[in-house]
Amino acid sequence: MKVLLSIKPQYANKIFDGSKKFEFRRSVFKNTAVTKIVVYASAPVSRVIGEFEIDEVIQNDLEILWKETKKYSGITKDFYDSYFEGKEQGFAIKVKNTKLYKKDLCIRERFGIGPPQSFAYIR
Repeated sequence: MKVLLSIKPQYANKIFDGSKKFEFRRSVFKNTAVTKIVVYASAPVSRVIGEFEIDEVIQNDLEILWKETKKYSGITKDFYDSYFEGKEQGFAIKVKNTKLYKKDLCIRERFGIGPPQSFAYIR
């Protein structure tokens, strides 16, 4: 099963160039059958650009999570702190086997949906 995630273009690009190996989320999908993430690069790109397999989903206290992931976080500590403001725990989706599409896809044409606020299950 796959999930479509909206990711800001600068971070999506880092996932596909290998410098960002963790995608951070305040909450994640509950379905444990999800094995792949399809990446929707949000505005101004507004296209589905690729996908990756989930190595693991790490849930932890924010300080511990940062210590475990900071080397390949692809973000600054300040951004991390502001993103998780008000939370005690967070999630890091560990990226493996990225596949950047040769041609970007229109989300409506390919999946029949609009951009998800957080994520959407897809087939």
